[in-house]
Amino acid sequence: MIQIRSVTLLLSMLILTPIWASICFITFPFISAAKRYELAKVWNITITYLAKKICGIDYEVRGMENVEAMLDKPVILLSKHQSAWETIALLAIMPKQICFVFKRELLWIPFFGWALGMLRMIHINRSKGAAASHSITSQGKKYLAQGLWIIIFPEGTRTPVGSSPQYLKGGARLASATNAWVIPIAHNAGHLWPKNSFLKYPGKIIVSIGPAISSTDKSAGQVHQATEEWIEAEMRVIDAPAYAPK
Repeated sequence: MIQIRSVTLLLSMLILTPIWASICFITFPFISAAKRYELAKVWNITITYLAKKICGIDYEVRGMENVEAMLDKPVILLSKHQSAWETIALLAIMPKQICFVFKRELLWIPFFGWALGMLRMIHINRSKGAAASHSITSQGKKYLAQGLWIIIFPEGTRTPVGSSPQYLKGGARLASATNAWVIPIAHNAGHLWPKNSFLKYPGKIIVSIGPAISSTDKSAGQVHQATEEWIEAEMRVIDAPAYAPK
């Protein structure tokens, strides 16, 4: 049954994505950047809904009041990264327009990447090292000034359930350089939508949103440490068995 449901969701995504991307290609030249985002977001909302209805992947959001308290502030979301689910669902969940930081290779994905390239997002060439970091800062400042929020996955890539990899400091550096607030996000999506697996499992994902962390008068290292400590501590609350001593 899990296999059938997983294949059904995959086929639904394969059918829906080119259709929705084509609608975006036709419509985007005639609407504002903000309306482009709202139109594109319908895809995220739909896939999140289909994951629930087809595969039984439900979710619960804790701490949304921490988001609502910051709606008029510049914010960088720093999130745990375990699966593809959060890259889809967080955009659907957040009440603000959010800007992803991602490797430019994603722009080459047919339909999905092409539509992504027409939105206000930050795409970088990871092989450029310092130049990529500078690009994140310059583009980040521009989009924060336009009222967008930025989301970064400080682990850099999807990580196995129960792991605690070293966090990258790019998001903290951007927050420190722009005096933006940081909102940390923990979740356990890797259990239901595993990395590198087409199988999807029923259950409830817990998305826990922490209190905003001020970057004012703090070094990037201090912001980085506070963010990592909150996320990793919260993971041991919402997914304690995964972190139990082996």
